[in-house]
Amino acid sequence: MEVRELICIGCPLGCPLTVTMNGTEVVEVKGNTCKRGDDYARKEVTNPTRIVTSTVCVEGGDLAMVSVKTKSDIPKGKIFDCVKALKGVTVQAPVAIGDVIVSDVAGTGVEVIATKNIAKI
Repeated sequence: MEVRELICIGCPLGCPLTVTMNGTEVVEVKGNTCKRGDDYARKEVTNPTRIVTSTVCVEGGDLAMVSVKTKSDIPKGKIFDCVKALKGVTVQAPVAIGDVIVSDVAGTGVEVIATKNIAKI
């Protein structure tokens, strides 16, 4: 049996979690004070994922950069591929919140979207 210690990020409490595993199977989760902690622990030790945030350049806008994020979480192992795919991306103003900046980033099937409005100058 393997035991892994985690801090839950499912809510602001930050519960210390203890996950007992038998190979790749989760046997037990302890320390969580809500269901989200159990869900987070099981996912984190078997298939960790993350939302990626970054910025890309904007041409012709009232700001030179726009903040972006993946529309949903991607496999943790694809984070650097995602960031690499965003390097050198430039969009034309105007940009609206929710605009798709990159489709299927790094082969994940997930879109990268704008998180800020940028007006055209």
